[in-house]
Amino acid sequence: MEMVIVGSIGYDDIQTPEENGSGILGGAASHSGLAASFHMRPLPGKPPRIGIVSAVGEDFSTYHQMVLEDAGLNLAGVVVGDGRTFRWSGKYDDSMDRVTTISTDLNVLEDFTPVIPDAWSDPDVLFCANAHPRIQLAALNQCPGARITVLDSFRLWIEEEFELLSEAMRNVDVVIINEEEVCSIADEQVLTRAIASVMSGESLHGGKEAGPGPRSLIVKRGGSGVLAHLPCGTIALPSYPTEKMVDPTGCGDTFAGALFACLVGHESPLNDSEVMRNALVHATVTASYCVERLGTKGVRGLGRGAYHARADRYRRIVGI
Repeated sequence: MEMVIVGSIGYDDIQTPEENGSGILGGAASHSGLAASFHMRPLPGKPPRIGIVSAVGEDFSTYHQMVLEDAGLNLAGVVVGDGRTFRWSGKYDDSMDRVTTISTDLNVLEDFTPVIPDAWSDPDVLFCANAHPRIQLAALNQCPGARITVLDSFRLWIEEEFELLSEAMRNVDVVIINEEEVCSIADEQVLTRAIASVMSGESLHGGKEAGPGPRSLIVKRGGSGVLAHLPCGTIALPSYPTEKMVDPTGCGDTFAGALFACLVGHESPLNDSEVMRNALVHATVTASYCVERLGTKGVRGLGRGAYHARADRYRRIVGI
């Protein structure tokens, strides 16, 4: 398997100023997997290139299973547990910059322990999407042959599982989190200083004495774009100036899925500024489609002609 994604598959109930919906296919693995599959379609006569590791409940529909499989995702790592599928409900403010979580029901994910198929233990990319650090560490331990290891996280784990999260962050090549989370970890309002503190290990549990942090830190800045600190240098790009904002849910996961899919097959991509800049361009453009429709529909309905036209426009905007 070329890319393995470990994370949630779930149902979202979403309220935005533009649209509302319930029972929407969501979860970090769904968003990142569908984005990755757009850039890594199965080759003719070949098996899927992306494997998903997660858990769903008995209420997970055959239709949504087919949506994921038809996109070219291998669900052999997805178990069906006794109970209900993970569910999240949220409401966005008028600016869509902030979301209020109404409810989070972990359901079958509460006691989930990932089991990665033996044949998947050496992917080009292992992406531990937003999940409990215990799950991320279990996945990392099962993929000793992964060429690039990545994790995403969010504020809940920073506040409640910081010791485990710090251990996980020290054991991956790349951490991809948002600006607020980086500043929260470092207890620092100046982003560049916060990044340096996390990468050195100073602001992680145990400090520098426990070891350095990740060798790459990619900071998602929402409408302000992305700032990536990598072995090949620092790359900053703006967001795509989309005029249609419907639902930001899963935008960061979509960004990550597209980004790391574009690194598959490259030798030492983190050390190659051209490869990384190209991957960040594709991640930014793919994420711009996510916000234009509810849930995963923006990426699921994406046509290649429209996509490449937007990618060309974005390259002209940023001058590359």
